[in-house]
Amino acid sequence: MSWKSVLCAGMLVGMVTGAAVAQNGGNDGATSPPVLESGETKIKVDTILSPGQEKKLLEDEGKILQFVSDKTQLPIKAPVQCRFVSRESVAKDLRKRFDDDKDAKRMQNSELVLKKFGLLDEDFKMRPFLLSLLTEQIAGYYDNKTRQMNLLDWVPIDEQKPVMAHELTHALQDQTVNLNKWDNQEIEGIAKNVKEDNKHIERDETDTAREAVLEGQAMVSFADYVLAEQGHPAQSLRDYPQLAQQLESNAGDMSDSPILARAPLVLQQSLLFPYTAGLGFEDAVLTKEGTEPAFAGVLAAPPDSSYEIMTPRAYLRHASIPVMKLPDIHPMLKDAGFEPYDVGVMGELDVRMTAELFGGRPLAEALAPEWDGGIYYAAQRKSATAAEKETTASLALLYSSQWKNHDSARSFFEVFEQELPRQYDGLKRLRDKEKDEDERVYSTREGDVLLTLEDRKVWVSEGFDLALAQRLRDAVDAANPPAGEGPVMRAGVVAPSQDLVGGLVKGFQSFGMMRVGLR
Repeated sequence: MSWKSVLCAGMLVGMVTGAAVAQNGGNDGATSPPVLESGETKIKVDTILSPGQEKKLLEDEGKILQFVSDKTQLPIKAPVQCRFVSRESVAKDLRKRFDDDKDAKRMQNSELVLKKFGLLDEDFKMRPFLLSLLTEQIAGYYDNKTRQMNLLDWVPIDEQKPVMAHELTHALQDQTVNLNKWDNQEIEGIAKNVKEDNKHIERDETDTAREAVLEGQAMVSFADYVLAEQGHPAQSLRDYPQLAQQLESNAGDMSDSPILARAPLVLQQSLLFPYTAGLGFEDAVLTKEGTEPAFAGVLAAPPDSSYEIMTPRAYLRHASIPVMKLPDIHPMLKDAGFEPYDVGVMGELDVRMTAELFGGRPLAEALAPEWDGGIYYAAQRKSATAAEKETTASLALLYSSQWKNHDSARSFFEVFEQELPRQYDGLKRLRDKEKDEDERVYSTREGDVLLTLEDRKVWVSEGFDLALAQRLRDAVDAANPPAGEGPVMRAGVVAPSQDLVGGLVKGFQSFGMMRVGLR
């Protein structure tokens, strides 16, 4: 079951109209028992919609569906069933799905690799934190399986209709392309050979890009409905281009989200990316090409990478997406006592997160657009015990990246090196093993670390012994000749796999829409 959802949007409504939104204006509903959420010190009291209010909203659903269809030009092929659900019901379903859903397991399986890259601290526990975060953020969903829109009976009455516009966009998307197939085509299992490795890589990042499309389109509908409901002179987001920038900026405000505010950067940005970058992408296509290309057109020919989402002009001009290759490294890894664990693209979104965490936002904003391709491979020691397999010490990884110029490559090389002391206790530089000033060799308690800068390429190896790391580097470099000396691959358009944070992006969206996306 895949959820597409929306929730409390009072802050966004107030920003769009320029007027404060009455949180409970005219609400004659009942009051629920106090609720103390994880990570909070103040008790919340939900004001529950009355039966009369629910009945009136359900009666208006058809009009809102028609509004969304008119604005998006996505046809209505069937009525959309709608119901109200309680906080208790959502919390129960959330915990059940977190234990059973493959996307939740995918998020948990990403934990070790993210820690090995330094994007999560070693002592961070993903599962309990995500349960708290999702409990704070989730507040409604469109169910692809039942094709039913679920509204929350504690969301204030003034905020319900714009929320419905957002959710009904997902319903029309579903009727257009069947989201169960369109948004759920990932390759299952771990790649076992070089053919499977490159199949994953060629078709990678698609989940991330498609989630951004779905939420970006729904954000356009949300904004259009608010503008129309408040009688704004601008009839749509297309007439008010400044609004998209305002929405993207306001989405970073976490002042009323205590759990999200203390979340690791990788979780914050994975949660926000579909709403902020997705809205920016859709706004760009809408402004340049018009409504039909921005909605039905994008659904028919979706972007394949975070690069296209973050650089809409690349999508619009059908630019080739840089995709690197892996040679057959399986024999080398098998002989060294490793087995496959994970493989994927290190895309522009991953680079932006890594650069921001390691070097700050200004560096990330400058460096991410200079990315020109990247792949990673993680392997696990066969000899590791069950307990050891729960730690990063059992993993080794390689990461090869290409950049548009040497200066950008050097900047990434330097910022990555500067982060190593935080990742590893007992880090020791082995200068006598370095071939020149563009190479770094370290020993750690988890194995050797090798960093190499060569022209526009940066090589990172962590956990493999130095001799193996050098052989792996040489093999990967040989499979990826400099620009102009080999074919340029384009990312695939079906059966996505997983980029470094794609599991998080996909996982968050499968649980529903998040409050912070609607500021």
